[in-house]
Order: sequence, then structure tokens, then C-alpha cells
Amino acid sequence: MKRFAGALVAAALASSAAAQTPYGPADVPTPGVTACPDGLCQPEALSGVFEALAQVEAGRGRAPVHILQIGDSHTAGDRITGRLRTALQARFGDGGRGVLPPGIPYDGYAPRQVEVAASGWTTTLAPLVGNTGYVRVGVGLTGVQAITVRPGSTLTLRRDATSRALLRIELCGAGPGRLEVVAGDEIWTVAFEEGRCLSLRPERAHGQVALRALDNSLSLHAVRLTNTPAGVELSNLGVVGATLKDLAGRDQSVVARELNAWRPALIILAFGTNEGFDDGLDPRAYEALLRGQIVRLRRLAPGASLMLLGAPDALRSGVSDGCSADGRRSPPPSLAVVRDVQRRVAADMGVAFWDWHGRMGGDCSADRLATRDEPFMLRDRVHFSSAGADWIGGVLHADLMTAYAAWSARRGGGE
Repeated sequence: MKRFAGALVAAALASSAAAQTPYGPADVPTPGVTACPDGLCQPEALSGVFEALAQVEAGRGRAPVHILQIGDSHTAGDRITGRLRTALQARFGDGGRGVLPPGIPYDGYAPRQVEVAASGWTTTLAPLVGNTGYVRVGVGLTGVQAITVRPGSTLTLRRDATSRALLRIELCGAGPGRLEVVAGDEIWTVAFEEGRCLSLRPERAHGQVALRALDNSLSLHAVRLTNTPAGVELSNLGVVGATLKDLAGRDQSVVARELNAWRPALIILAFGTNEGFDDGLDPRAYEALLRGQIVRLRRLAPGASLMLLGAPDALRSGVSDGCSADGRRSPPPSLAVVRDVQRRVAADMGVAFWDWHGRMGGDCSADRLATRDEPFMLRDRVHFSSAGADWIGGVLHADLMTAYAAWSARRGGGE
């Protein structure tokens, strides 16, 4: 191999280092001004999860701090939640990937930190709940109605190379079908009978788990990949097009079983965008629904802190004299109503509220973010681009950590 001159070697090394620098936008917007101090109203409602984080940070935590976010497509895409998960795990430790739907719920499904592959394994999403409202029997928080499989059908979940190998596998299901679970050379055969959640603890850490159906049918509600050492685990359970009515329509017995097994320290509700596009939205009915779901979650998960993500800015096309640069887009009228109800209910019921709309820049920020040189929102002015999701997820993380620092200072930094 030829020996290069010192200057050329130095240049090559510098070029190599530059090539390995993680990508980031050349410039990012300053988070917008909000009605909530540092973006977060009622931060005292998060004292429970902050206490759990403090225990982990001090090396006294015995289990992962489980954060569970339930919502619509913003949650399902795992871009914003993925950024929050990565940032929290960088500080507090990798407590696991969290709860996942038991299969591939839709084309293009690409959760962060885990690769999911299926062979002969069919996942059926429960239909979205209509305006009349109804309960989907047998449907839990993942929104999956059922899984129909053939003997030998498999579902494989593999954690990526940057993540800690899994040390515990939790499965929630129902019915007579048996399932073979394989992690390395460790094999279990499990059945769910009338419905239960069970936990499998391998003797060694593994980066992959395979589920294989042994019978003609199987009903599996959720798969959770978690770690025994303390850290942060963040589950994103979102359904495209979902509203708060979809959460209300989940089977009470399945939801109770799941929350009892998962023991979240924080539950984040991230609905509102789809309600905002409903021109027939009844504000009083929506407020009653929101209050009812907060009461329900407090009853089923009494140890969890609660936080609402206020509905973000989003625009509808086909209007005249709109706020967008081309004048043809504006927020649907119900969106501001949803946001107002969320903020008032959170304040009244002692729930933390993050002002997503304000933090992304306020009214018509969806258009400004979409028309940047590097777009932070997609052309629909509803969904974030990858760069935009990374940015707004980072803003959410920063606001949470600001509140955590203030809580720690009031607490005196220790017990």
C-alpha cells in the first residue's frame, strides 16, 4: 500500500471524520412562544414520573421508567416519539423498546430501534370508531382487532445494533391458540386461554425474538420488549386517523389487563388533529369525552402521571384568503376549539399540557415549516417530515427536561 504525504493523510482523516458526523439540518427554527411557561403547563402533574427518573439517575431504579404514548398518526409514525425515546435513553439508560403492535399493522410500518418481519402472519386493525361511538370487543391499546395465522406463521422482532439487547419479553393475548417463543437457544410454549399478559425472562440477553404459531388461530394483543436494568422505555401506540373516541372504544377488560402489566409511569395522550378536521365537532361532547378518558386512565393506571399533547397546527387546502403563503390554506375551525378544550380540561383536572401548537410557531406555522429550504412538514401541512419530527421531538424533550430540572431544584437534588 502506498505511503501518502503527511498533509494528504491529515486531509483524508479530516474527510473521514466529517463523513461520520451525524446529519443535522443546517438551521432549525427557534421554538415558538407559548401560553405555558417553557412550553409546559401544570408540570407539577409530572412529579410521579420525575421521581421515577430521579431514582434511575441516582442508580436506585429497579425497573425501566415506562412512558406510554397513545395517539394518531403522529404517534404511529414513531418519528417524534423516536426522537424523544432516543434522547431520554441517552441520559437515563436504555430500558427497552417498549410495547409494539403484534405484527405489521400497515404498509410502510417502520418503528424506530426495532426491525419487524412477518411470514404468513396477518394483522387486522380494528376499524376506526365512528361518530356514534361503540366498543370494539377484544381490542386493546394497540388497536389491533385480531391476528389470524396458520401453523408455522412467524413474527420476528430484532433490536437494532445501537440498542441494548432485550432481557424480557411480555405478551398479551387471549384465546386457545398456542405460541412458540424463541430467543437464541431458549424456547417457550405459551397459551393465553381466557386472556392474560405473561412475562418471559431469558437467562441471557438476546437481540432478537421470534414468535411462531402452533395452532390454526391466535389472538395476540401486544408484544413488549423491555430490559431488566433500569432506564427509560417509551411505547408509541398510534393508529392512523384515530381520535379520542378510538381510545374510548377499546375493550375495558383488555386495556385494564395491559395497563396492569405495563405499569406506565407516564401516559401521554396525543390526539386532536383528526377531531380538528371534523366541522361538526360538538365542543361539549368532546370535553365530556376527554374528561371521561382521563378519569378512566386514572382508575386503570393509578400510579401513572398524565400529560396531554395539545393539537398541533395543521392546514386545510381549498380555501380563499387563507393564512398560507399562497392564500389557499388555513386551519380548520374546529382545531382551535379542540386545543382550547384540551388546555382547559388539563388545567381543571391537574394534567400536564404541552403546547405543541405554540412550540411549532403558532397559527399557520405548518405552512412556514413546509416551505423552508429544508421542509420540516410534508406538503399536506399536517404531518412532519423526518427532519421536522426530529426537531419537534427534540423541543418536547427539552421542555420536559427543563421541567425536570426545576422539579429537581425544588426537591433539593435528592431525598
